[in-house]
Amino acid sequence: MNGNWPHSLYSLEGKIACVTGASGGLGRRAADVLIGAGCQVVGVARRGNELEKWSADHPGKAGFVVGDLSNRDTISKISEGVKQVFGAPDILVNAAGINTRETADTVTPEGWDVTLNLNLAAPFFLAQSFAPAMIERSFGRVINIASLQSFRAFPGGVSYGASKGGITQLTRSMAEAWSSKGVTANALAPGFFRTELTAAVFNDPERAARNAAQTCIGRNGEPEDIDGAILFFASNASAYITGQTLSIDGGFTAK
Repeated sequence: MNGNWPHSLYSLEGKIACVTGASGGLGRRAADVLIGAGCQVVGVARRGNELEKWSADHPGKAGFVVGDLSNRDTISKISEGVKQVFGAPDILVNAAGINTRETADTVTPEGWDVTLNLNLAAPFFLAQSFAPAMIERSFGRVINIASLQSFRAFPGGVSYGASKGGITQLTRSMAEAWSSKGVTANALAPGFFRTELTAAVFNDPERAARNAAQTCIGRNGEPEDIDGAILFFASNASAYITGQTLSIDGGFTAK
């Protein structure tokens, strides 16, 4: 055990990361955490203006690729663009997501397709693109974003729940495929966090209060509550952990 322990266990100096959904919400938070730990980070999202402002705040450490990951025909172009910024990434955080909130009686083919493409297909095909370089280095980290709806059914969550249930199994399948070659795959399952995606929840104070009361801790999540888990799964601290989904929900699923 050297004198830099435990700092060296969590250091990401010299690593390259790709974070989807980095224009806001938990994706932006994850990108900032990884930069703080020493990474160079490439953010991917549709909102180029937000990515440009974020990148300008981290000169030399942040770059970006603008693209729509819900369009599967563009994923290969986006992944190649990511590699051109700092090189092939060592870490992939699949934080981009959508929740159409369509009920079972109103789900449309269009809503279903955009949800499954962005929330489930894009994480796999990006990881598939980056895996060869990770395997060559014998180091890779894939961090997927699951949900309370990976385990629980919520109103208006048919397509979203299907995609997030799929993420937990996709994470296991990625682990089975690549972890013997140095690439781990794990998922984070946030509870109710205050982000753009959950604005409909937090705009209803009574509903937000009910969700907070359902947790063991007694409050809803804030973006900084994912910091430790992102750093843990991205670093050598989790080297012997793969195929797992960690709930960051204040104990919501424990009650």
